[in-house]
Amino acid sequence: MTALARRHARPGSTAVWLWTAGLIALAVAAPFFFYPVFLMKALCMALFACAFNLLLGYVGLLSFGHAAFFGTASYITAHAVKVWGLPTELGILAGVAVAAALGLVLGYLAIRRQGIYFAMITLAFAQMVFFFCLQAKFTGGEDGIQAVPRGYLLGIIDLNQPLTMYYFVLAVFLFGFAVIMRAINSPFGQVLKAIRENEPRAVSLGYRAEHYKLLAFILSAALAGLAGSTKALVFQFASLTDVDWTMSGEVVLMTLIGGIGTILGPVIGAFLLTTMENYLAQAGSWVTIIEGAIFVICVLTFREGIVGVIAPYVMGRTRAAPPPEEVEVEAAQLEKLREAAGEGD
Repeated sequence: MTALARRHARPGSTAVWLWTAGLIALAVAAPFFFYPVFLMKALCMALFACAFNLLLGYVGLLSFGHAAFFGTASYITAHAVKVWGLPTELGILAGVAVAAALGLVLGYLAIRRQGIYFAMITLAFAQMVFFFCLQAKFTGGEDGIQAVPRGYLLGIIDLNQPLTMYYFVLAVFLFGFAVIMRAINSPFGQVLKAIRENEPRAVSLGYRAEHYKLLAFILSAALAGLAGSTKALVFQFASLTDVDWTMSGEVVLMTLIGGIGTILGPVIGAFLLTTMENYLAQAGSWVTIIEGAIFVICVLTFREGIVGVIAPYVMGRTRAAPPPEEVEVEAAQLEKLREAAGEGD
């Protein structure tokens, strides 16, 4: 990268860090102005949407069955904490481990297919999980698992306090978000993007595309499970709603509205839909119609999602190319290098 390119990229990087710091500060102060349970639900759904976006936005695989990982982890954590009496952190780890194991099994079966075939396999698997949860005894059937104790984190921190629980959920979200950020900005993430853009070419360069896609699928499933486990503790309840196909549809909607393949898009989409569900609850079944109308409007006006359209303006990168004078400087430098190479010959 030339010095000019580094100088050109530095303002954008600074803007990203400033926005990140500002959003974290806003999240820390939010429970003093908004209902903490609403914020905790939004954070759980935001993590779920980010996990889904890792698969769709950076690998190009559309899953219609991510609710299977979200809901299964919710059930496992609720059962482990309430029935087995495990500590809160071990209950969450148990839910994440089971979600990752399911991701390994489904990913191994599904990643050999692409497009609509991949989506239908994931949907079929999710429906199998739904009917298993409906019939299994430990899930409580249609009643679900209720009165799940939040317990004490590390045996010290009382999570029954709303403010304490909120900051715990915020810490879980930031951890999951950091894992996703690290993954997509690592060499592993660059290979995933290459596979998304042109899988045959990535294979021709020696990368085992199926292995990379399987690892991404397992990571996405584990993070979706982390969101489901946290959500079970927030509401102290695990139900069939968590594994229903409508949950998979909601996470797709969140990601599309926010912006596929963007860092903050799924977060914005999750907060938008959670806000609508919370404040439009009195509308009853009309909530679904309103969500559908907003989805249509967003697709027609924000083809790249809300963040995909707004982010370039917010980050101050509205220019697609450097100004002419900078292009001339680089051209002159290249010309001097060519002349020096000619004199050396």
